[in-house]
Amino acid sequence: MFNKRGTAAGERITSGGDCTAKKVAGLNSSGRKQKAQAIMELRQTHDLKLLLGHAKLARSSFYYHSKRQPIDKYLEIKESIRVIYHQHKGRLGYRRITILLRQQGHAINHKTVLRLMGLMGLKSLIRVKKYRSYKGNLGKTAPNILDRDFKAAQPNQKWATDITEFQVAGKKLYLSPVIDLFNGEIISYEISGRPTFEQVETMLQKSFRKLPADSNLILHSDQGWQYQMKQYRRLLKGKGITQSMSRKGNCLDNAVIENFFGILKCELYYINRFSSVDHLRHEIKKYIDYYNNDRIKLNLNGMSPTQYRTHYYQSNY
Repeated sequence: MFNKRGTAAGERITSGGDCTAKKVAGLNSSGRKQKAQAIMELRQTHDLKLLLGHAKLARSSFYYHSKRQPIDKYLEIKESIRVIYHQHKGRLGYRRITILLRQQGHAINHKTVLRLMGLMGLKSLIRVKKYRSYKGNLGKTAPNILDRDFKAAQPNQKWATDITEFQVAGKKLYLSPVIDLFNGEIISYEISGRPTFEQVETMLQKSFRKLPADSNLILHSDQGWQYQMKQYRRLLKGKGITQSMSRKGNCLDNAVIENFFGILKCELYYINRFSSVDHLRHEIKKYIDYYNNDRIKLNLNGMSPTQYRTHYYQSNY
């Protein structure tokens, strides 16, 4: 590498072992074509005259060979793909990356994005794994009013809740969220070291602050013991919320929030190491913020949950 005064730093870069070192080494190759290629790759950040001098290549030879080099018409798009991929920590596949590229103004087919990602060695890091929510003792206090009708025409019409368990360093952590079935947005959540009713109550109080008075809301859950308690049912009744419960042992009746738990664990929990429950707690909070605000969904027309909700209100009010 060279600085603006022409000081050679090739030795230092070469010892670093990155891709720039290979480009610098190309300046010392025997062929003019190879030297021209190396200069083309380095000239955006280095002085052309200095590069030509180091390579001992005439300017006319450089221009001759550079014109003969094939032009990569996807160079800009590949850089955008690389940026998107790393911004989302490898969580996005080619279809969602295609959507983000189109939002940036690139007219490109998803098959082309898949091919370019293959050439760049970029693959989605996520592999679906089996998981289980925390169930506790099952019982029955409310009918299955939702009945797997997971479609909601507007926000705050249908919510779902459940609890899932994590284990880190010999300790456990429990996440209790509320999800809006309209857009998959996490309305509120509470993280605790034990699956207590206080955890669920705190989560509910947070969600109630965001609930309009005339929502006519259905809140669905499984038959976990927290949702059977009189205090829980009293809280819902006080807000005019209709309680709905899954059938015993039937996780498909609460598929939306089960799916969220699966995504959370596959995109965060399974592929990272956590030093403590506090570390995991911090990362879960960061992930939920990412999930709500930045993680686009194909079934939301390429928008994140909060973007989709904002778009709904702008279009209807």
